[in-house]
Amino acid sequence: QVQLVESGGGLVQPGGSLTLSCVASASSFNMLTMAWFRRTPGKDLELVAGISSGNNPTYADSVKGRFTISRDNTKNTVTLQMNSLKPEDTATYYCNAKKAIATVYWGRGTQVTVSS
Repeated sequence: QVQLVESGGGLVQPGGSLTLSCVASASSFNMLTMAWFRRTPGKDLELVAGISSGNNPTYADSVKGRFTISRDNTKNTVTLQMNSLKPEDTATYYCNAKKAIATVYWGRGTQVTVSS
């Protein structure tokens, strides 16, 4: 069983920055593929960024160059550094962990609002 706890959401102005953090309870954190998803009401769930157990990151085209995902296996933590935020980045952001094809865990989400 894996429990995920997100933090770092909030209200920022366009062009501002936020850092989202997700702490996992799993002792096998180093074996997990971690990711951040986001959902805006009326839109599909979107993969924002992911990072493999081998520390290889991937990003949605919409956030490339602005967001950076990283992980610290000694702290069971995955971080999403978000820079140059845009109003369209407004969403609930969810931490995700995948241990196997049929074993996926979700955090409760943290709200990010980008508005002037």
